[in-house]
Amino acid sequence: MAWGCPGPWMSRPGSCPTSWASCQKQAQQVLGAWWSCRSKGRGSLLPQREPSTARKRAGEAAEWKPSLQERETLTPHPLMSASSMSSFLYYALPALGGYILLSLFFLRWPRLLHVARNPAFRCQLAAHRGGSGERLENTMEALENSMAQRSDLFELDCQLTRDGQVVISHDENLFRQSGLNKNIQDVDYEDLPLYREELEVYFSPGQFVQGSDRKMIRLEDIFQRFPQTPVSLEVKVEDEKLINKIATLVKHFGRSEITIWAAEKNSVMKKCHAANPDMPTSFTVIRVIWLLLMYYGGLLPFFSIRERFLLCFLPTIINRTYFPFSCPAMNRLTAALSKRLIMRKSLIRHLEERGIQVVFWCLNEESDFEVAYRLGATGVMTDYPTALRHYLDNHPQQPNQSNSDR
Repeated sequence: MAWGCPGPWMSRPGSCPTSWASCQKQAQQVLGAWWSCRSKGRGSLLPQREPSTARKRAGEAAEWKPSLQERETLTPHPLMSASSMSSFLYYALPALGGYILLSLFFLRWPRLLHVARNPAFRCQLAAHRGGSGERLENTMEALENSMAQRSDLFELDCQLTRDGQVVISHDENLFRQSGLNKNIQDVDYEDLPLYREELEVYFSPGQFVQGSDRKMIRLEDIFQRFPQTPVSLEVKVEDEKLINKIATLVKHFGRSEITIWAAEKNSVMKKCHAANPDMPTSFTVIRVIWLLLMYYGGLLPFFSIRERFLLCFLPTIINRTYFPFSCPAMNRLTAALSKRLIMRKSLIRHLEERGIQVVFWCLNEESDFEVAYRLGATGVMTDYPTALRHYLDNHPQQPNQSNSDR
């Protein structure tokens, strides 16, 4: 008897002839019903046998269709789900742990991946607006006073007059400084008014300063008077003519390495860097956000950083000497969030190890000096260079001193 042929019992009178396709369908029905009962908690596993051959032949397709649909909608086997999850965790957890350890290792020792830059100068004492707490801001007298305190850096803002002269002024409009309600770009340099006799110190509310020198000065005058003094030049507007004028002056006086591009907007910084790529740059607002995301995501050690300076406000001065918002509640919220995000010793140490100098602004009290240097900052920007020089003379700061023991 050949394989696949019907046996003798199938050819006996009264027997129920069954095809091979019907056997397959019956097996599928049994398995499907068993798994369905197992998933739904039913007791019966075997389908009911049909009462007659005629009924089976008449409604075979309709009778078996629901069983097939039911088999298609079965829930996954719980043992299979648990096994898949276990396999995933078996590989994912060690990979995650290895990534965290590797990130922490290179965060602490970044020089294994990156070559530290050798800075042209090191900034411990930066004079904000030339030292606006002791002399009238952005005047030659203020700069001379700051140099007497051995300032490492002048922080200045640039504007362009109508006749194309680059002048030093924080405000675009002249009203706060001189009482004339005109923009600098609408006035020729020779027609610029004198400063007021008394100006309020912005980061020391209620404090006023006076000075004998009330004349607004040009950037060219500063380069001629202080040829070797580092300067940070902030550009607040996307003015290509102003940016190109600054870049030309810097190249003319051969001081690209000691003149820093500074800007809040990324679009302005891109134009500045394109005008003179040899000048070091500082972080813009968007780049600071990127820096924090990379730091908290563990990716910072594996990315290159083009900036050489992080000029950042110290969060503890918000709601004390710095009020970025008119709403006190917003200021308190900003102070709390920025304190948790920015004041991280490991972040500052990592930047320092990679040759990126961290300078906190604008600190005018000794308690704030102490906080900044304890965090490991390179330097402090202040309106009172005399006070900061006195602090540094009594608390000498060596390069990476605050980081070496952590």
